[in-house]
Amino acid sequence: MTDAPTCQIGPVTFGAGRLALIAGPCMAEGLELCLEVAQRVQGVCDRLGIGYVFKASYDKANRTDGGAPRGPGLETGLEWLSAVRDRTGAAVLSDVHDVAQARAAGEVLDALQIPAFLCRQTDLLAAAARTGKAVNVKKGQFLAPGKMRFAVEKVRSCGNTNVLVTERGTTFGYDSLVSDFRAVAIMRPFAPVVFDATHSVQQPGSGGATGGQRQFVPLLSRAALAAGADALFLEVHPDPDRAASDAASQWPLGEVESLLRSCLSVFRASREDVRPV
Repeated sequence: MTDAPTCQIGPVTFGAGRLALIAGPCMAEGLELCLEVAQRVQGVCDRLGIGYVFKASYDKANRTDGGAPRGPGLETGLEWLSAVRDRTGAAVLSDVHDVAQARAAGEVLDALQIPAFLCRQTDLLAAAARTGKAVNVKKGQFLAPGKMRFAVEKVRSCGNTNVLVTERGTTFGYDSLVSDFRAVAIMRPFAPVVFDATHSVQQPGSGGATGGQRQFVPLLSRAALAAGADALFLEVHPDPDRAASDAASQWPLGEVESLLRSCLSVFRASREDVRPV
């Protein structure tokens, strides 16, 4: 697949045969938390030769409970993300939920993320694309993977070829998601594919807060890389059970290195040449 598309986010190239990682706390709960996660994950990635992009949301606009914490908001959140890049050197990514946020976010972020529920919103995709920054489009839980071609085309029609797609599971019943790894192969001709391991173990219908099955993150991560995914997306927290959002599915910061080591082995093995005897 020498002609397969790639995407550049800061110094990190997605889709060029080297494993990449997008990771950080689900919500930007504070600058110190963001810095702690970014510094430690960057250190792990440097040791393992993995490209790293830091992610945290400044506004969780799709919380189950309308009274749940949403984060610091656009202005403060972008200040924190800028500080993370300045102090760690990591490229930074966050999600935009509204066309009005795109310009300000594009002035700070290295990549803008389109949330899964909004992946068909043409105006939002175009606004993100026109910032000139990389765009990561998360596949909707309701969308067949082949339909993501149209989301990618909307970004590219604005003159921006720097685009990723992220698989994060498909709705199965009312309280769980299922990962169909055929999606990786289906979407790979459109753009590099990221697998969102922590959102894929969510249980969206679990009462007033989203539940999850964190124990399956390693299994799904390795399976996605074996299927050809270019990168992983992990929401990471020093104490996931006390996180302000996605407490049931975030991965413990102290276990990131062991997870990535096992994933890197699968990534490398799955890309070895297979020759007939």
